[in-house]
Amino acid sequence: MRLNVMELGRFNRVLVSGTIHIAGEVIIAPEVICKWPAVDTPQHVRLGHTMTLSHFSRRRFLSAGALAAVSTASASFGQPGLAIAERPMPRSSSPAIPSDDKLDAYIAAYMPVMNAPGLTLGLTDATHTLRTAGYGYANVEEKTPLTPAYLFQIGSITKSFVALVLLQLRDEGKLDLHKPVLNYLPWLPIREDFGPITIHHLLTHTSGLPDNLSYLSSDPQARLIQGFKPGEHFHYCNAAFTLLGELAVKLSGKPWHLCVQERILTPLEMTDTSGVITNATRSRAATGYQAFWEDQVYPRQGKLVPSSSLVMDDTAGCVTSTPADMARYARMLLNRGQGPKSRIVSEESFTLFSTPYIKAEEFSPTASYGYGIAVDTLDGHKILRHTGGMVAFASSIHVDLDGGVAAFASINAMQGYRPTAVTEYAVRLLGAAKQGKPLPELPPIADPMIVEHAAQYAGTFHSSDGQTLEFTAEDTRLSLTADGHKIPLQPAGSDRFISTVAGAYANHTIVFGRAGSPASGAASNVPTAPQAAVVEVSYGSRWYVNSAYTGPRSFTAPPEYAAYVGHYYDGDAWGGELRVYVLKDKLFAGDDQLTPIGGNLFRPGDESWTPETAEFLHIFDGKAKLLKLAGMDFWRVEVD
Repeated sequence: MRLNVMELGRFNRVLVSGTIHIAGEVIIAPEVICKWPAVDTPQHVRLGHTMTLSHFSRRRFLSAGALAAVSTASASFGQPGLAIAERPMPRSSSPAIPSDDKLDAYIAAYMPVMNAPGLTLGLTDATHTLRTAGYGYANVEEKTPLTPAYLFQIGSITKSFVALVLLQLRDEGKLDLHKPVLNYLPWLPIREDFGPITIHHLLTHTSGLPDNLSYLSSDPQARLIQGFKPGEHFHYCNAAFTLLGELAVKLSGKPWHLCVQERILTPLEMTDTSGVITNATRSRAATGYQAFWEDQVYPRQGKLVPSSSLVMDDTAGCVTSTPADMARYARMLLNRGQGPKSRIVSEESFTLFSTPYIKAEEFSPTASYGYGIAVDTLDGHKILRHTGGMVAFASSIHVDLDGGVAAFASINAMQGYRPTAVTEYAVRLLGAAKQGKPLPELPPIADPMIVEHAAQYAGTFHSSDGQTLEFTAEDTRLSLTADGHKIPLQPAGSDRFISTVAGAYANHTIVFGRAGSPASGAASNVPTAPQAAVVEVSYGSRWYVNSAYTGPRSFTAPPEYAAYVGHYYDGDAWGGELRVYVLKDKLFAGDDQLTPIGGNLFRPGDESWTPETAEFLHIFDGKAKLLKLAGMDFWRVEVD
């Protein structure tokens, strides 16, 4: 289901399928820029999966796909006239430091390929800040160069701040991590059908609660309902850290922004950091960007637009900071909780903080989760890492505990990926330089338009009503010809592709099906199986087959599904557009199949234990007016 806006979950979650990794990061691919008259086709949106910006919600961003090598001389930042080569780069070190030069070269290549307007960087070792730098633009329209003085929203990296505050309270004897949270906050609107939820469960994303951004609803009777026994599964949950923020406020007796200021920011001399996002800090912040088209798939070089102002005190991700301050924070982590003048947490509590409790493969195949932080290995070293996704910012931090170096980076745009490749390469460079070893070469940047086994998808596919889609393979490129136009396609995961042309077959993911495979359109973690023939393709509710297809050609969906089909919209900053449709005899919200679990209630995605639900309400004259999903209200809009 998807990465996370604030690692925002997994509806905020990422489904990784058919991915390419660069420096250990799962990344998303750029598009081929071309101008072409818009054509419209049946539409849908996706709950979060592969390569596009999820239309299920701006909280559901995608992190799978491929990365493209794009010429820095010709690509553009989603608008005419702004060449990538114009992006300002920081001045070279004097005297030149080889590791800085290599990192600058990598970032100079990485930013245009990833369509990043600006990137801020902070590097440190265990004793002092090594470097801060700004790349690109703080404001694209005004061509304002980005400097390290600008504030960036760090998203879910905030969760580690929350964990450290609670561990301080543990050190003070005010908190038992293994007591039920309802012992401290008995008024919480949660249902513990599978067992009591402890502070430990909340800190490790193992509570069984759904990944809502908030634990509160406009309906006073609504409750967060568990989906599995606490401790059984890792299920990224923003609501858990919102609850933990309430706990910090209760036990400290102070609002969150004062609590984190006194306990973390002031002791670490993080003078430019704010514990909440407000309009008061906006004048010091870089302009954040998000996808221009909310109702279409988002290719890497898609058009971006400045985001509106955000006011937020939700402790799932409300810290805003500079690279210099984040270097101070990372330095405290390198010193296992020791600040410049005093400890932030005890050695024992830091050990609890950095212990790998449960596998968390959403961060990497080798990652586990501690308390508000992922615990992983890199080149044989123990590292702490996390990412953060906001409406218009994306961040990453890598802390090499064994190597004694750390890196923080943030981009002022949200397009689904995080700058993990940058922080990982930075840590590798710093570690090699510190040990006097040869510096690692620049990680390769792969062409995102390359399609493995492209010829397997080529051919003509027909629908039952006589419509035709024609796919053409040219070496490792795949394109769709429809309505007399040729549309280059970008890989988006296993047997999945997206249009690179706005308005042209861009409302849905194009999903191929192979002989003997599950129904087209269903999200899948299974890698492409080149041994099975491609026999069908779907685009939203539209279904097409080729001459090799031998299966059934007619399907009967439950009649009640007709009331659910439609276009839904949530105007919240974290919301977005969502289209519900029937493909064959299955109900889909975006790319995710909805499995009925009783009445108008469904389970999205392919995890039988997930606590996430989709519920259709207010059914009048044969149409549901409301879809409740992940704690958000999506209202039907008749705009198609």
